[in-house]
Amino acid sequence: MTTLARNKGRWTPLAVAAAVLGFVTWWPIGLAVIAYIMWGGSVDDLAREGVDQVKAAIKPATTSTSTTGSAAFDAYRAETLRRLEEEQAEFNSFVTKLRDARDREEFERFMSDRDIAIEAEKTSVKS
Repeated sequence: MTTLARNKGRWTPLAVAAAVLGFVTWWPIGLAVIAYIMWGGSVDDLAREGVDQVKAAIKPATTSTSTTGSAAFDAYRAETLRRLEEEQAEFNSFVTKLRDARDREEFERFMSDRDIAIEAEKTSVKS
């Protein structure tokens, strides 16, 4: 594979945007982005790795599954979370049934309107 063919695949929209933004910000940054791409780097992979690192840094802070040291509070928290999950499942089921009923009503209204239109067309053709 030639060097041109390898470099052509790395010029993604994100890479072009990074180079343009680099030149707009300060021209040496734009040159650095172009040099990074030309010497084999992928801006898409770099961005993906950065996003993964941010997600990994945030995830432990938002998911707290450790114990607090109080058995009573841990039991209360587990029971409350279980109850909330059940209520959420029940609510989702209710919303699904509500949407199905609304869709059924709209379809029946459409069919009756269609039947009325067909009957009106038949009577106008006969006249």
